[in-house]
Amino acid sequence: MRFPRTALMGAALALGGCATAPLEQAGSLRSYDRMLEANGLVTRSKIRVNKQDVLAAKTIRIASTVFPARTDVVLTEKERRLVANAISRELCLRLSERFRVVSSDDDADLTVQATVTHAAPTSPTASGASKALSIAKTVALPGVPVPVPRLPVGLGSLSVEAEARDFAGFQKAAMVWARGANSITNSPRVANEGDAYDLAADFGTDFAKLVTTGESPFGGIPALPPMDSIPVRLGGAPKYVACEAFGRFPGITGFAGQGLGLPPAWTDSGAKESPASNPVPPPVPGANSEQALTQ
Repeated sequence: MRFPRTALMGAALALGGCATAPLEQAGSLRSYDRMLEANGLVTRSKIRVNKQDVLAAKTIRIASTVFPARTDVVLTEKERRLVANAISRELCLRLSERFRVVSSDDDADLTVQATVTHAAPTSPTASGASKALSIAKTVALPGVPVPVPRLPVGLGSLSVEAEARDFAGFQKAAMVWARGANSITNSPRVANEGDAYDLAADFGTDFAKLVTTGESPFGGIPALPPMDSIPVRLGGAPKYVACEAFGRFPGITGFAGQGLGLPPAWTDSGAKESPASNPVPPPVPGANSEQALTQ
């Protein structure tokens, strides 16, 4: 008897453990009206999108992701900057697939702004123990493809909200998103920001899909990344110069560091520019009142 892949994965996640992430409305969006629940297998979210308008857009500007300090988030300023920049960089890569990405000084049909609302730290001790077990298995059973689940303790999480606005400041797409790391698909990193950093790419992928398709990013068969994105992930130049503001992907060094469980800061140089160099346009009075189509 054959079981659906999603059912098997769901059972594995249930057995392996998964961190929880709060789905918070932090007030950074112009509007939260008529947002609908749209959850994935391991992700909770609410979305709203004007499909007609996002599909009509040709150019897009990506403001630096904001990750403000919070008393209940123990990540340092340096760790928060690294996570925030990972979101911006992933958004820039993914949105480049359909839009022409312009710099902060240029006019654009849409402007994207993301804000991290919460992040639970990864336990370096638990991550180190998980990595040690994985290495021990490799030594004891060389060449045997037996996966070693990560210890279901000390898992981190990430919560983010973001929106895409038109040139007049009207909201065209919005998402409130939360996801916790799990013992099966998230590799342990010996760093407080380890899981939040890895989950940043997942958020970037989901929000970019919402904006590029005008539909929920959850459900259906995951699409393979385009071939021209592979050199960029390996540390090559991005498709558009504007994406250079968020630095290059760590490439092979980053993949190796992830496999060894190293802190992201050891392989990721971060942004080339400070967040202040990519400002967000000021609010427009009445922008919340626009009627939008919701998926």
